[in-house]
Amino acid sequence: MKITAMRILSAVGMSCALAFSGSALASDKPIVVKFSHVVADKTPKGQGALKFKEVAEKLLPGKVEVQVFPSSQLFGDGKELEALLLGDVQIIAPSLSKFDRYTKKVQLFDLPFLFDDMEAVDRFQQSDKGKELLNSMRNRGLQGLAYWHNGMKQLSTNKDTLQRPEDAKGLKFRIQASDVLESQFRALGANPQKLSFSEVYQALQTGVVDGQENTWSNIYSQKFHEVQKNIAETNHGVIDYMVVTNAKWWDGLPADVREGLQQAMDEATKFANEEAAKLNEQDKQNIIADNKAKVVQLSKEDVEAWRKTMEPVWKKFEGDIGADLIKAAQEANQ
Repeated sequence: MKITAMRILSAVGMSCALAFSGSALASDKPIVVKFSHVVADKTPKGQGALKFKEVAEKLLPGKVEVQVFPSSQLFGDGKELEALLLGDVQIIAPSLSKFDRYTKKVQLFDLPFLFDDMEAVDRFQQSDKGKELLNSMRNRGLQGLAYWHNGMKQLSTNKDTLQRPEDAKGLKFRIQASDVLESQFRALGANPQKLSFSEVYQALQTGVVDGQENTWSNIYSQKFHEVQKNIAETNHGVIDYMVVTNAKWWDGLPADVREGLQQAMDEATKFANEEAAKLNEQDKQNIIADNKAKVVQLSKEDVEAWRKTMEPVWKKFEGDIGADLIKAAQEANQ
């Protein structure tokens, strides 16, 4: 009797749950899309997220509500991927460095001096090999939607001289959690320190680290230039983002909603990438005008010295990334 009663109660409970679920699905409430990121609204990523919200809600009126949470308001860069996989947010745009635990191939973008400029980065990302990487983590629950540019990386320190690789020896540099970036600074004889983006300003200000690498827009928007003496224009790497979503959530969306969100993402990507180019140049000039950190122009000989010192990093990670992928990226420079 007890077992039968329990079964009846269970069946009733399931029926109620299904009825509730059905009524929720039948409601006209929009699908809430939480877009979380770690940088300021006025950065290229921040502007891209706001553009995505604008276009998505215009294309899908009443069907979606995009909520944008900048500056680590919901999750820091150490927790956002976990939050996405748990369904606590629907879209994030981490730096490409964050994906090395899901696929080693994306480590490609951290290799120093791989790309000559942002145009080469764009050409590779739009190639077949580049697009394949967007789908390379579906077995881990992640679906790439787009690449968003941030810009080329510059190197800064709180020391008086930053011209040649030997000037970085023995210094502590903040890095993202990336084996490639760790090896890059080890090659310089420096000491890499993994810190969340939100912790960098204070770490520079208090001397916990001596320097960091970043784009002009990130350096200016986070005021890193106010707590550094020199910024060398090395253009030694790229900081770009992959906009990703939970693959199961994405596949479960109504077809028209998924199509509309992808269209909004395509428009936001074009806007964000154009914004990145403008903002980086503008913020470089803002940093020079502020005159708080010296912007160091490097000669061809200086750049070649940096390049040669970091060269062993390529060989170390070639097996994980794939020689064919590295070759495809190099061809984008031509």
